[in-house]
Amino acid sequence: MDESEPHLLVVDDDTRLRDLLRRYLSEQGFRVTVAADAGEARTKMASFAFDLLVLDVMMPGENGLSLTRELRGRGAMPRLPVLLLTAMAEPEDRINGLEHGADDYLVKPFEPRELVLRIRNILERRGGGDPPDATIRFGAFRYDPARAALFRGDDMVHLTTAEATLLASLAAQPGDAVSREDLSQSAQFTGNIRNVDVQMTRLRRKIEVDPRFPRYLQTVRGRGYVLKPD
Repeated sequence: MDESEPHLLVVDDDTRLRDLLRRYLSEQGFRVTVAADAGEARTKMASFAFDLLVLDVMMPGENGLSLTRELRGRGAMPRLPVLLLTAMAEPEDRINGLEHGADDYLVKPFEPRELVLRIRNILERRGGGDPPDATIRFGAFRYDPARAALFRGDDMVHLTTAEATLLASLAAQPGDAVSREDLSQSAQFTGNIRNVDVQMTRLRRKIEVDPRFPRYLQTVRGRGYVLKPD
């Protein structure tokens, strides 16, 4: 599979539709990863960089609208396009989806060719609007905010959801201190605010040569943490 092909994450609890979309979209020249629910989608997004999310609205547990709102609100993946799939066809339903941060909205049942056209249109729009070079470099690493992905050379570094969210929040303000409170809120950590410190320790182990004396993920006494790019 050509690594330059757009990588899609398809999230739908309907096993039959999920498999059909995986096969059809793969035949149309996309790389396709699938997930059955919002929790599995988060796991996949923590491990891979995606170019677009095809997301079912009505799923057991957390629905697609909630996941879309979270992705937009927490700033972890603000540039990941979202195409919602739903059986709800009323204009208010479509408006509600767009208000939650979706880029487009397709009503079931749909023609597969229309889905492909909408995906390509979104990718073309997003491609034209990207900054010329938004990559943040530090040491042997580069962070791509548009894809919320960390690379060491050509290899993607696996980050947990918590680590990815933490790094995304710091990368959104490189060189500026971000408070523990803001980091905890953006990552939606539960419990003690010191959970931020625990996740920072884990993230440093993956980035710093000597985590005890960090060069890039520095502590700002009395304030929080800061990402120091090269």
